[in-house]
Amino acid sequence: MKKIFIAIAVAAALAGCQTAPPINFSVPNVGYSTKKIDAELKSMTVSIARADEKTGELPAGMETLVPQLWQTSLQEALNKMAIFNDDASNKVNLTVKILKLNIPSFGAGMTTEVAARYELLDRKNGAIIFTQDINSKGEVPFDYAFAGATRARESINRSVQNNITQFLQSLQTVDVNKPMFPVKVSQQ
Repeated sequence: MKKIFIAIAVAAALAGCQTAPPINFSVPNVGYSTKKIDAELKSMTVSIARADEKTGELPAGMETLVPQLWQTSLQEALNKMAIFNDDASNKVNLTVKILKLNIPSFGAGMTTEVAARYELLDRKNGAIIFTQDINSKGEVPFDYAFAGATRARESINRSVQNNITQFLQSLQTVDVNKPMFPVKVSQQ
């Protein structure tokens, strides 16, 4: 009985010393892209979806922190990838709308689900060059850390990193000369 009590006390002490990882959406292992998009990225915004747009839960209190960190990490990844052509005559805007951020409240393994809508818009005529809703998960097993808060935070990090990674992969297919939703010009 003494051994069990000591083991529980040691486990509790170790769990108390453990700190949760910082929120960090920075995507690891982003490589330089040999495929270029013939457009200069002029502006980028990341925002939380309105109530009528969201597809899942968006936790209160993260309205400013999550979009700021997401935008910083996405900008860092795009800089590393260097997929946009800064000397191009085409100018585009990138908007990201966070549609869902379902964070687990408890559990052995933690899984966070994220959804975001990415859109590339032609600044000259308003055409939507590219749009895609990307859903991703960040899974952290029970043996990652003893503290549930640590596993939950890491699952948030992984889910957003996976979401940005999927977007970067989809950029390889973008052609600014073939917009998904071109602007219709009326003829008179």
